Amino acid sequence: MITRLDAPLKVTGDAKYGADHTFPGMVYGYVVLSTIAHGEIEAVDATAAKSAPGVLAVYTPFDPLTLRTPSLPVFGETWVPLQDKQVTYYGQPIGFVVAETFEQARDAAALVEVTYRERPALTSLVEGLDTAEPAAPTFGGAPPEIEVLAEDVESIEAALAASPVVVEATYTTATQNHAAMEPHSAVAVWDDGELTVYSGNQASDMQAAELAIALELAPEAVHAVNPFVGGAFGGKGRTSTPAFLAAAAARSLGRPVKAALTREQVFTATAGRAATIQKLAIGAEPDGTLVALRHDSWCHTDTARSFVEPTSHGTSREWYSTKNLSITQKVVPLNLPPTTFMRAPGEAPGSFALESAIDELAVKLGMDPIELRVRNNSTAPPGHDLQWSSKHLDECFRIGADRFGWAHRPAGSRTDGDWLVGMGVATAVFPALRFPATVGITLHADDTAVVGTSGADPGTGLLTVLSLIGAESLDIPADRITPRLGDSALPPGGMSGGSTATASAGTAIMLAATKAIDELTALAADPGAPFAGRQVTYADGRVFADGESMTFGELLRAVGRESLQVTGTSAPGEEMTKHSFASWGAQFCEVRVHKWTREARVSRMLGVFDAGRIINDKAARSQIMGGMIWGVSAALHEGLEIEANGRLANGDFASYLLPVNADIPEVGVHFVEYPDTLHNAVGARGLGEIGTVGMAAAVANAVYNATGIRVRHIPITIEDLLEG
Repeated sequence: MITRLDAPLKVTGDAKYGADHTFPGMVYGYVVLSTIAHGEIEAVDATAAKSAPGVLAVYTPFDPLTLRTPSLPVFGETWVPLQDKQVTYYGQPIGFVVAETFEQARDAAALVEVTYRERPALTSLVEGLDTAEPAAPTFGGAPPEIEVLAEDVESIEAALAASPVVVEATYTTATQNHAAMEPHSAVAVWDDGELTVYSGNQASDMQAAELAIALELAPEAVHAVNPFVGGAFGGKGRTSTPAFLAAAAARSLGRPVKAALTREQVFTATAGRAATIQKLAIGAEPDGTLVALRHDSWCHTDTARSFVEPTSHGTSREWYSTKNLSITQKVVPLNLPPTTFMRAPGEAPGSFALESAIDELAVKLGMDPIELRVRNNSTAPPGHDLQWSSKHLDECFRIGADRFGWAHRPAGSRTDGDWLVGMGVATAVFPALRFPATVGITLHADDTAVVGTSGADPGTGLLTVLSLIGAESLDIPADRITPRLGDSALPPGGMSGGSTATASAGTAIMLAATKAIDELTALAADPGAPFAGRQVTYADGRVFADGESMTFGELLRAVGRESLQVTGTSAPGEEMTKHSFASWGAQFCEVRVHKWTREARVSRMLGVFDAGRIINDKAARSQIMGGMIWGVSAALHEGLEIEANGRLANGDFASYLLPVNADIPEVGVHFVEYPDTLHNAVGARGLGEIGTVGMAAAVANAVYNATGIRVRHIPITIEDLLEG
């Protein structure tokens, strides 16, 4: 059984990440960051820095590296550093020092003196609510306001007023950072006018395209390499500041340049998840049938309005059946670092609010929280005619309740020594998406095959998926497949994001394999070929005709060829006009709260998921477990503390809290497997992000069950539970 092909390389340290590359004559760059949140750079005195030992160059907005702002379809513009003197957030890259060693560059950067013309900064979402504005259409084109009303209902307020039972509350979530293990970094090397960049990124072809535009090069003159990515979660979807600066500086200096953000710099010089404020009102009949749902959301964004955290659109728009629905999404531009995609963007923070509110409704109705959710199970998104292609959420809840012992959950807490013990549950949903992807297959005369695409594997297991689906599609053992990823020279695989990689690349593999088999059978029947003029079939890596057979390698050798190359391209198509698509899950959590210290600890978790066909069980479980742990982290640990001047008070791993092994004792994962071939030929749907969705709410709901205290913000702290 194949598990993770990349595992031996990673655990032995042989996997080579971007910053691991070293070249003769290489020098080092260090990024200089702003120390104000809003204003203009009046002057930069780099005299001391330029005369420091080993320093080769100091680049600033007054002496910049020439870079254009790249813009790609769908994703829009990517910010490029040092191109103007404006400062819009504390910790913004404003300079770049290059020296013979990293230490020399770092020490010289501390000598750069910057004078600012400071302006007032807005750094609080709560204080900025008066400046809120309607969000731009979310990814996929959804408008900021959506309303669905029954025929005889005048407004959502009228529907709520007519509801026998109503819950209404406000929920908030904290600002977060991706904090991937591998900091953003790049090594840039020029050779005869062509650039090679080694940099962890979620899409090598897109990174190459952005660098080509920024440096005004022909696309074929840029080669981006990232076979190993040390975590991304959406935070490495765009070309990073180190990649832009290293590439431009390497051209200017004529030497390879390595640049890596420090751990503290990662918190500001990249992008993160926005804080949110969400107001929900849910109306229901006494039997739990939903009558109306209103979900109004606010999130912060940077002054360039680079990203919307679609909390209401990512949850209430689709999760439950209701005849009356109103959702709005507004943004508050702040002088804070940019926001961007982060694991389950919208769905993760949105599910905390929606699933907490659903739990509050269950309490008010005196109804089991699972029964309430199953009763309002949607067959299609409210207001849409396209039914879900495949949905077994009720089975997820049924199996999960049985395995978790939900029937033994008391209405209030139970006591175990000095601990109050409670259980919580929540729904998890994430859209099943596909991106355009092209995969190349090369059959070799030694009966092996290479399956390659430029897409990335930031720990998701895509490398192994290429091998498994390639072997299945070509009908040969997986150990005869060599998968290749993370190289812009390979066929364009698009971004590894949105939980799309397996469905996107997998479908392209199947199409490429079909093409390869067709070419093999045609080749075998060509004049002068071993089976000339005969009917040829293919199976088990062999071509057959009239009782004779040979391997595809033997055929290639027989016709004097070393290889056969094909590509297959997959993209969303007609299926999008026939069904709605999503992955589903039920999250269960047990929490213990100490009677006297009020410390909250998760003691058990179980997630049951309906994500179509599971290609690799071990990789799939790892993805889900990681997501569930992230949900606990959001519920009890993670949150950036932002000072009034825009400085991050805890922008490092010493004070930005993350769970450790002792915080996560038991994680159970179960898959309900129903291949969804209406979505794609592989039958798989995304599962990389759904593990995060709903878990924070399940934790908060368990805290309520244990203590009777309803906390409507995350992270939940000891102080929140002291009132009991």
